[in-house]
Amino acid sequence: MTVFADAIPAVANLDPDLFEALRRATTDAADDGVEFYVNSGWRSPEYQDQLLREAVSEYGSEEEAARWVATATTSPHVSGGASTSGRSVATARLSKPGAEYGLCQIYRNEPWHYELRTDAIGRRCPQMYADPTQDPRMQQ
Repeated sequence: MTVFADAIPAVANLDPDLFEALRRATTDAADDGVEFYVNSGWRSPEYQDQLLREAVSEYGSEEEAARWVATATTSPHVSGGASTSGRSVATARLSKPGAEYGLCQIYRNEPWHYELRTDAIGRRCPQMYADPTQDPRMQQ
């Protein structure tokens, strides 16, 4: 789905500032022939819990699953504060100029995961965490 599919809850329920930054980045990228797709944006707590259960089953333990999927309590997706890109071209497009929009990759192991960091605008995105287990927000 695109960031213009605002009738879809995964897009419509994004944080308004993140939503606007994604739309600006998408519009600017379109001038270069690059299309952004939102693979996942806002998630309900129930859906986040389902993703975590699936990750535990796939990776064999809660500890290993935590490297890829947060709990419903800690996930920025549940609050509408994260978006994942569905196309590698779009991800590559955001990786360098994303800070222009405040869109920053947060985890090295998840090049598709972006969050809004308005303090990065005109500067640089903060240093990435290796994975979510290194993110203090996930320690709640």
